Amino acid sequence: MEKIDFVLTWVDGSDPDWLAQRRKYQPGRGTDAGESRYRDWDNLQYWFRGVEKFAPWVNKIYFVTWGHVPKWLNTAHEKIQIVKHEDFMAPAYLPTFNINSIELNLHRIKGLSEHFVFFNDDMFLIDSVRPEDFFKNGFPCDCCIETALVQDNIRNPFANILMNDAALANMHYNKKEVIKKQAKKWFSPAYGAMLFRNVLMLPYREFSSFKYSHLPSPFLKATYWKVWDEEGAVLDEVCKNRFRTVFDVNQYVMKYWQYMEGKFTPQSSKLGRFYTIGKHDQQIHHTIRRQACKMICLNDDVNVGDFEKQKKEIQRSFEVIFPEKSSFEM
Repeated sequence: MEKIDFVLTWVDGSDPDWLAQRRKYQPGRGTDAGESRYRDWDNLQYWFRGVEKFAPWVNKIYFVTWGHVPKWLNTAHEKIQIVKHEDFMAPAYLPTFNINSIELNLHRIKGLSEHFVFFNDDMFLIDSVRPEDFFKNGFPCDCCIETALVQDNIRNPFANILMNDAALANMHYNKKEVIKKQAKKWFSPAYGAMLFRNVLMLPYREFSSFKYSHLPSPFLKATYWKVWDEEGAVLDEVCKNRFRTVFDVNQYVMKYWQYMEGKFTPQSSKLGRFYTIGKHDQQIHHTIRRQACKMICLNDDVNVGDFEKQKKEIQRSFEVIFPEKSSFEM
């Protein structure tokens, strides 16, 4: 089995030095820089406990940060590599407060293995995972389900970004040819009833978008290099945006290239669950405490209610399955 690394991005939105730098580069009109993008839920220790308990096979953990690290983190741990933005990103892109820019450059991290899994800091392992949950036959495991994308909030740029991702893929690949070449992957039984979405989307000439799970994403470094080689000018412009904008593309464009090239192994979408704090609170606590799936994403939102109360309740749920410190903690 090939080596698999984890990449985790994190920011301490309360760091006074970071805040001072962010104020120096005030976001302009059309950017997305709300508080919920950066605030710390004080639950990162459970990410590390989850990895130690449920993915002890991981090769290395690349902890990507502006420069700060949690006081409790055991930075001397043999599996942890602290990576600052300036360690792998071009000076022209820095400083950045745009996660899209960071995500698009992950392949430049020195020492990163060809097979890696990318985690945002709101994605947690809550039950045992195997390397085969992320890679099979040398390819990333993924749920390739085409969908008609609908923008449900004019103030949320995420749907626009996903449309940009699909538009870039459409410029390089013919939908009919892609599906014909890899029909078995496009209509895999692994998708369950969701494969009928791909059937329903067949009449459309171009790809609209794909189901996004907001879960840890397995990637091939080679895919990153290929997309940069073919659309470097576009990615370069995105990376110069210090804050997220509706004109960006993000790491999902790498997923789409893997779909187009057939460099993925079909996988069920039931491996993990995505919830928004403030909207799915009961489901969040039930899923964590009962380990109802293998992975969970706890999406922050501007309308979470009482932030401090929500934070403590989530910590209590995590404590049910992670009562003891990991070796990643001091």
